[in-house]
Amino acid sequence: MADRDSLPLPLEVRARLAELELELSEGDITQKGYEKKRSKLLKAYLPHTPGAERRIPVTPSSSSSSSSRYQRRRSTGTRDERYRSDVHSEAVQAALERHSERKMAVLLPSKRQSLIGQTSMDTYTPPDSSSGSDAEGSLGRAGGVSMDSWISRALHGSPSTSSSSSSHSNSSANAKYYSIKICFPVFTIVRICICSIIVYMCVGVPVSSRVSAKIQQLVNTLKRPKRRPLREFFVEDFEELLEVQQPDPSLPRPEGAESTPIQGEELNGLKNCPSSLEAALLRWGAIAPKAPCLTTTHSNAKQPYTLTYGKLWSKSLKLAYNLLHKLGSKQEPIIHPGDRVALVYPNNDPAAFMVAFYGCLLAEVVPVPIEVPLTKKDAGSQQIGFLLGSCGVAVALTSDACHKGLPKSASGDVMQFKGWPKLLWVLTDSKHLSKPPREWFPLIKDANNDTAYIEYKTCKDGSVLGITVTRMAMLTHCQTLKHTCGYSEAETMVNVLDFKKGIGLWHSIQTSVLNMLHVVSVPYALMKVNPLSWIQKVCQYKAKVVCVKSRDLHWALMAYKEQSDTNMSSLRMLLIADGSNPWSISSCDAFLKVFQSMGLRSEVICPCAGSPEALTVAVRRPQEGSSKPAGRGVLSMTNLSHGVIRVDTGEKLSVLALQDVGTAMPGAMVCVVKLEGVPQLCKTDEIGEICVSSVATGTSYYGLTGMSKNTFEVCPMACDSGLVSDCVFVRSGLLGFVGPGEMIFISGTLEGLMQVGGRKHNADDIIATALAVEPMKFIYRGRTVVFSVNVLYDERIVLVAEQRPDSTEEESYQWMSRVLQAIDGIHQVGVYCLALVPANTLPKTPLGGIHLSETKQLFLEGALHPCSILMCPHSCITNLPKPRQKQPEVGPASVMVGNLVAGKRMAQASGRDLSHMEDNEQFLFLSEVLQWRAQTTPDHILYTLINTRGAIGSSLTCLQLHKRAEKIATLLYERGQLQDGDHVALVYSPGLDLIAAFYGCLYAGCIPITVRPPHPQNISTTLPTVKMILEVSRSVCVMTTQAISKLLKSRDASVAVDFKSWPPILETDDLPKRRCPLLYKPCDPDSLAYLDFSVSTTGILAGVKMSHNATSALCRSVKLQCELYPSREVAVCLDPYCGLGFVLWCLCSVYAGQQSVLISPMDLEVNPALWLQSVSQFKVRDTFCSYSVMELCIRSLSSLTDSLKARGMDLTRVRSCVVVAEERPRVALTQSFCKLFKDVGLHPRAVSTAFGCRVNLAICLQGTSGPDPTTVYVDMRALRHDRVRLVERGSPHSLPLMESGKILPGVRIIIANPETKGPIGDSHLGEIWVHSPQNASGYFTVLGEENVRSDHFGARLSFGDTQTVWARTGYLGFLRRTDLTDASGERHDALYVVGALDEVMELRGMKYHPIDIETSIIRAHRNITECAAFTWTNLLVVVVELDGSEQEALDLVPMVTNVVLEEHYLIVGVVVVVDTGVIPINSRGEKQRMHLRDGFLADQLDPIYVAYNM
Repeated sequence: MADRDSLPLPLEVRARLAELELELSEGDITQKGYEKKRSKLLKAYLPHTPGAERRIPVTPSSSSSSSSRYQRRRSTGTRDERYRSDVHSEAVQAALERHSERKMAVLLPSKRQSLIGQTSMDTYTPPDSSSGSDAEGSLGRAGGVSMDSWISRALHGSPSTSSSSSSHSNSSANAKYYSIKICFPVFTIVRICICSIIVYMCVGVPVSSRVSAKIQQLVNTLKRPKRRPLREFFVEDFEELLEVQQPDPSLPRPEGAESTPIQGEELNGLKNCPSSLEAALLRWGAIAPKAPCLTTTHSNAKQPYTLTYGKLWSKSLKLAYNLLHKLGSKQEPIIHPGDRVALVYPNNDPAAFMVAFYGCLLAEVVPVPIEVPLTKKDAGSQQIGFLLGSCGVAVALTSDACHKGLPKSASGDVMQFKGWPKLLWVLTDSKHLSKPPREWFPLIKDANNDTAYIEYKTCKDGSVLGITVTRMAMLTHCQTLKHTCGYSEAETMVNVLDFKKGIGLWHSIQTSVLNMLHVVSVPYALMKVNPLSWIQKVCQYKAKVVCVKSRDLHWALMAYKEQSDTNMSSLRMLLIADGSNPWSISSCDAFLKVFQSMGLRSEVICPCAGSPEALTVAVRRPQEGSSKPAGRGVLSMTNLSHGVIRVDTGEKLSVLALQDVGTAMPGAMVCVVKLEGVPQLCKTDEIGEICVSSVATGTSYYGLTGMSKNTFEVCPMACDSGLVSDCVFVRSGLLGFVGPGEMIFISGTLEGLMQVGGRKHNADDIIATALAVEPMKFIYRGRTVVFSVNVLYDERIVLVAEQRPDSTEEESYQWMSRVLQAIDGIHQVGVYCLALVPANTLPKTPLGGIHLSETKQLFLEGALHPCSILMCPHSCITNLPKPRQKQPEVGPASVMVGNLVAGKRMAQASGRDLSHMEDNEQFLFLSEVLQWRAQTTPDHILYTLINTRGAIGSSLTCLQLHKRAEKIATLLYERGQLQDGDHVALVYSPGLDLIAAFYGCLYAGCIPITVRPPHPQNISTTLPTVKMILEVSRSVCVMTTQAISKLLKSRDASVAVDFKSWPPILETDDLPKRRCPLLYKPCDPDSLAYLDFSVSTTGILAGVKMSHNATSALCRSVKLQCELYPSREVAVCLDPYCGLGFVLWCLCSVYAGQQSVLISPMDLEVNPALWLQSVSQFKVRDTFCSYSVMELCIRSLSSLTDSLKARGMDLTRVRSCVVVAEERPRVALTQSFCKLFKDVGLHPRAVSTAFGCRVNLAICLQGTSGPDPTTVYVDMRALRHDRVRLVERGSPHSLPLMESGKILPGVRIIIANPETKGPIGDSHLGEIWVHSPQNASGYFTVLGEENVRSDHFGARLSFGDTQTVWARTGYLGFLRRTDLTDASGERHDALYVVGALDEVMELRGMKYHPIDIETSIIRAHRNITECAAFTWTNLLVVVVELDGSEQEALDLVPMVTNVVLEEHYLIVGVVVVVDTGVIPINSRGEKQRMHLRDGFLADQLDPIYVAYNM
């Protein structure tokens, strides 16, 4: 055993060992891991003894000296102490301990391996971990907490997490979905509804998959009790929302007396003070021209440059002359006194800025200092441009070096920045200026109320305002600072702050000239290289005053090493610019503790508070030799969130320590007013906004009179409604109170205030809590922001941070979960979203911090591109509507009587009668009709098939179809040896072969079943579906073409389905030459004609029986509705395998005699314009399509309408364009289609929809005559309660519903309650029941068990007309009597389909339709091309297709969650981001949500990202 003290170990190895011991003590590493790493480090230095034990004993106490040295060095160097506070850190640890007892688990998202690989270390460059800015400085967290105290409070344990996401492989099991081509994928659980039998087919689906296990874990997590919500529910009606909520009597309230304004001391000792800053500059330039005014230091090796007062005066004088006399001409100068000019200077050139500033003052021009635009897309640059435009700025002053660095156009001029006015760039270097004549001298005026300069301010929403400061206010402000800070002539000041605005401008540019100070400027670039540079300058120049931020104290602590030459005894004032930040107190204490032994005195530290509107509000005075302690208070953070001040005893951990920022400024009056309502004085124990009445304040927002009045002309009122003072006050934007001794305490700012659930939280406090969570090795501390977004009538907290590239996903999510727990435990508020983005991707401010408003805008636009995200809506959203309570059951008779008493009409309607008979209608069977037409009109063309080139591919006359059908019947008799009633599967591509085969089966007495052929490129997925239909339908024979027969016998097909299991296959390419001697004639009209197998929108494959009588009635009804005759031509672009598409493709032309122009939807993928070109070419008046065809035309032809019109496309003759669907009409899609093809003659009135379902293939169809289709707007919230309430277009929560076509002749419709089966009124939503001779006979059954599902075809009302037999469609809808009249002169009854009953999602006691949620989601983000919503275990699951890069996948998670909350009051449980084309779609373009759900639960979607909202 070797002890490491006795080993000659290098210093870096000893340091690494000490770090390992520290990690072990903090719980960041296990005992086993510690021993393993320690042994690996010492392995090379141990003497090798054969047979000896190589393991090193764990002796943390060994090498105590080196360990303690390392820990001491680490505690002052590498820990980010500016975010530390003893009390607050203890509170965070205690909160995490409480949460660890609950063992809350965080579900890691499922992420595709390619997405994980894109966040490698090589992809990003880490930002400067010590970067800081104004924004960062305001978030300064310091702490004098030693490492030992942190070790004693180390965390133990971490929340359990689920297993990390595994990679998804692209195998055959993860087959893609194909729209149009494939009805449903084979890997899903296919539910085939055949009467009462549901056949489940599961190919390789595990019983318990990873996704379903994670969802179950999420469900278990959400079942845990949460804290009591603030309100039980909110009322949905907006008018009732305006009602004032009754306050909770248990909430803390202010109990003190009314506060009174405090008056600052008088401003004395100004006898010899210059009358203006220009006069002061003239005085010092004449009296002490060689006195140093400003010394500029550089980050490189350049020598410091010193600007004397003489040089400042001469250069300013020269610039003033050139501004007034050398720009433009003598007759028309560009600049006049009072004009505004922009000052564009970098942060490392204060001398040039100072010359420009005083040159403008001498020329009586108003300077507007702004930041240097480095790129065309700088964060906030556009808003700066708006400010310059509103100020009328036409000239920008800059230096030669800065001008060279500005982005240039191709011509060499400065680029025109977005939103900026056109500027004339003027270089202020002496070599570019003309020397003024000796007789020219500016007029030095006394300070007046003219505008001196405009200081810009960035608001919370990103807008930029310009605060005007008059010359009198500027002078008075400098005088008050001189009086308060005790400035004397020739003192040296070190300035680290931004000299273009705020405290840096007020002290280092303005007050310094008034008092002839020597300012040593330390730029931000030098601070990044050498954080101790400002301390070195203090020692070098023996400076009396230093202007810094708490971040600078922290950086100095990090970089400081014990040096004997450090002496800070010359300092009499260490001005902390962000002393108003509550968390700066820790920085001050830690800095004082380290540097007190080097001459730093406690009374030197002087925090101050200020704002652009009120200028300096308060400064703690430097008191030489004073033993008076600074004012401090430990306040309860819980009470502060209610705006109440309660001093905590220190025993509780949820506290906030504050320090005073001094008293009111000389000559000023300060009061505290309430945040809301009229400016009424707060009570003494109440937090309010600090208001200042003084000459030394801003006067207005430039060009914004209304906002200026509300901010700069405030008249505080007492509780008796009387004015507090005759003076007007200015709102400072600072939150705080006046404590004992009239000391002012600041607790936050209005800009960082977030009001969540009636409680107020400060963004700085949330960040401090987040950064107190250990370990912090996953994110950059200085790159963290917190803001709030409005979601569902309240603000929600969002935390964004930049993640280190070497962090693993699991580690990041563990840290994120601990942050959520800590914030919940400390602040009792939930974080809505916590996002980690890659390093160096957030928008930056000019000084390197994060641009808050730009980051928020990126989040709201879905352009943040996070690499890890955690949404917690379940814990944050506590104001959801109250769940609907089901009322006691009311009988159907009571409902009917109630409707009659209320004067409401019962919801029932019918089409016209089928009384008129024509020649062909004397035949009961389609086979007889075809024979009759072959005899009477043998040469009449029934069908014309269009090929992909738009030409006629083939056609069939009546006689040709008859003869071909006879030959096919002969084939069935001779080769197939089939008998009457045998089932034959027709596996054909869309074309004329399918039609001939169908009628051949009728001639032979066989029952045809049309089946979609397998897709050659995806045969492994589609072929088992074909085989399954054949088995279920009991097909004894397959008829197909030779090409498809070869495909079925191919090797790839044999892998999916054994060829030996197929029934006999008959190829119809080579038919017998002789015809059938005897054609079959059915004896019973109610006998089976064919089987219709279709996939519904709920994913159920159902086979229904269509009798000869129903088939003839259906064809006759369609003929009458569409006025189909032999002289008409109809274009059909539908899949011919089921439903109304099959009827229009195969049946109607034979029955009605019209010529059908057939276009295969599959050919549109090759030629998207094929359908519309055929309609135009054949001058068709009536055409039928599906939504998938319409979408394809919009997607492919949106940019080609002009060329189509030029090629002669004309759709003016189209009078009826019917979309065949089995769902709610898609209003937006049809409107887009009409708008797109309006230029080629398509009239919007021509586009309509049809509705059919399994029980009745055609219930509604617009037809050619009758009223135009109507669109109504209903209240979406009422639909959730099965109520129909019409609203105006554009009303909140309005939902457009288009009529589903006119009710077909012979069809009766009634709306019934699906549960009670009773009739309901037209103001209710119910199930659509239909009674018609064209109803299907029932579900086809294998075992003959029809009684279970006979209710679908043999339903009866429980009250009223109980004798009529109805068929239940399974779709919800309502009837509405319109003001239009039909052909009979009666008012028209319109049917509106809302959605499928099986797809209705019941959440929180209310009913939701997936299409409503999906419509909202598609609008949420530009990269969402399609989406689908379904439920699983009471969780709402949303699947979205991403049309973009995989890095954008996580942007969709908050966008989807937000929009569903806002519009539907639902929380999305799981968000799944997939590739385009994954959501399955049937032949009619309808989504197969149940198949998608089964594929998701089986973990076979290969998602890009799966987010589990907590």
